[in-house]
Amino acid sequence: MGTVAGLSGDSEGETSVPDIGPRGRPVSRPQGPQATSVLIVDDHLAFAEALAIAIGTYPDLDCVGTPGTIAECLAAVEESCPDVVLIDIRLPDGDGIEAIPRIRAVHEAARILVLTGYADTDVLARAASAGASGFIPKESPIRAVLEGIRAVRDGRMLVDGSTLAAILGRVKVSRGGPEGGVTPDRRLTARELSVLALMRQGLDSHAIAERLGISLHTCRGHQKSILAKLEAHSQLEAVVVAARTGLIDPLEI
Repeated sequence: MGTVAGLSGDSEGETSVPDIGPRGRPVSRPQGPQATSVLIVDDHLAFAEALAIAIGTYPDLDCVGTPGTIAECLAAVEESCPDVVLIDIRLPDGDGIEAIPRIRAVHEAARILVLTGYADTDVLARAASAGASGFIPKESPIRAVLEGIRAVRDGRMLVDGSTLAAILGRVKVSRGGPEGGVTPDRRLTARELSVLALMRQGLDSHAIAERLGISLHTCRGHQKSILAKLEAHSQLEAVVVAARTGLIDPLEI
């Protein structure tokens, strides 16, 4: 996994850390009632345990396991129904990207954050098409990983505009346009289509609200409606679904 940077976290973070029990069972301190449950799927034990320790220092996050294989991951997902699954691409018993639909089959609401060793656009496009909510480079500091977990928890985009454009281009090539003419619910309002077009450019909620001259609250309401209508769990997944089904043009700048 490489060196884990920034383990101490922010200065305002608590310094107490959880004990680490048997693999997949970190013993964390009590969390807040709204804590986001996180499952870390990585066969690099040192990284998984370091991240579990970091998660344990924040009351809004709770590590519920650190399985090292896809089989262990699926069992853990069925047992704990985590809010966020952080999964490595390469695991001893298979491809982490191919495991995404299997995870969703067990726990449909799970948001998937993929660990990537390199920014290969084809790999990112494959992960996005499989339903990933975002990507985190393997060598990221712990603080960035934690922020990534919070971002996908909140449905935010973790991809910049240029990378998203490249991903959508690959999605069109790999999918060949709408499959069998089947599309998601197209009953998007004119305003929702405007918001979706700006999401396609990789803009965040604040930038979209400013561009359209609407409040942040209103913008987030439109985004929530878009995700519901497209049956997506994140802005990234919504944009990919829209591009794959022809609701938006993947190559439009």
